[in-house]
Amino acid sequence: MKTDELIAFLSTQVEPVDRRQLARSIGMGVAIAAAIAIAVMLAVFGPRTDVWQAQAVGYLLLKLLFTVGIVVPGTIYLVRLARPGGERRIRSALLALPFMAIILLGTVSLCFAPTAHWNRMIVGNQWLACLLSIPLIAIVPFAILVWVVRKTAPTDLTRAGAFIGLTAGAISATGYALHCIDDSLPFIALWYGGTIALCTLAGAKLGPRLLRW
Repeated sequence: MKTDELIAFLSTQVEPVDRRQLARSIGMGVAIAAAIAIAVMLAVFGPRTDVWQAQAVGYLLLKLLFTVGIVVPGTIYLVRLARPGGERRIRSALLALPFMAIILLGTVSLCFAPTAHWNRMIVGNQWLACLLSIPLIAIVPFAILVWVVRKTAPTDLTRAGAFIGLTAGAISATGYALHCIDDSLPFIALWYGGTIALCTLAGAKLGPRLLRW
């Protein structure tokens, strides 16, 4: 077959590429990961019993605002990273804003509280459960998102892995927030923010190995 004939053959029956398919795939992966993580978290720990109290609802919404505020931009950036060269369209500093906001609020809260209350506000009653549960439950969302992103073509595997870990950690923290009864801003900043950062670091380390193509 001559070159012209080969080119003509390859150019027949060419269909336009669906540019939204990638976003749908990753969005579906995030939705499935969130559903599984929340279901596992509630099945293992159960929902908090005081959820109908006004103060509990307020803190629950604050926790969800923090975690979902990471999941949404994390997913958007992950869609960009899944394309070759997509790392050039990423401004990672923007994702630091939720962390900076909760740290600032936690610091202000400590400043207005008596020093005798600081230990309870920072450590709470469930710090160990939070420290262990969020990273462990995040394994499932992490595995799902790795599986989805492996079907794409990321070129910055370290950053793609980091964003997978970030999103998975925030998804897990969202589920844990439905159970956690420790309601203080310093606790949220340290144990929620810290475990999500830990998941991000783990994703960055594992990304080059798991996403290689």
